[in-house]
Amino acid sequence: MMVLEFRTYRLKPGTRADFVQAMATLAVPLLRQFGIDVVDSGASLVDEDGHEEAYLIRAFASLEAHRDQEEEFYGSDAWLKGPREEIISRIESYHSIVIQVPEEAVRALRR
Repeated sequence: MMVLEFRTYRLKPGTRADFVQAMATLAVPLLRQFGIDVVDSGASLVDEDGHEEAYLIRAFASLEAHRDQEEEFYGSDAWLKGPREEIISRIESYHSIVIQVPEEAVRALRR
């Protein structure tokens, strides 16, 4: 079993293309450098209530690994002095859901 996190981002108007590009070229490679398994990320196919939205799906070995890897990543100079501002400046709000799934589910979602 693995822990799977679905994070959705409600974005500021007109920022989705730049957000998705910054995630793909800056944030996702950095997350991976920290050993975080990024399963997928991108733009939502549907805008909820007219809001631009995007997503990030990450997999972890356990809840403890989720907590530890997030603390290490989000507290690092690489994030804080790197792409942090470029990413968060485009986010209006975000929401995460964390569930436990078989490894096959993670493989099925991977792009």
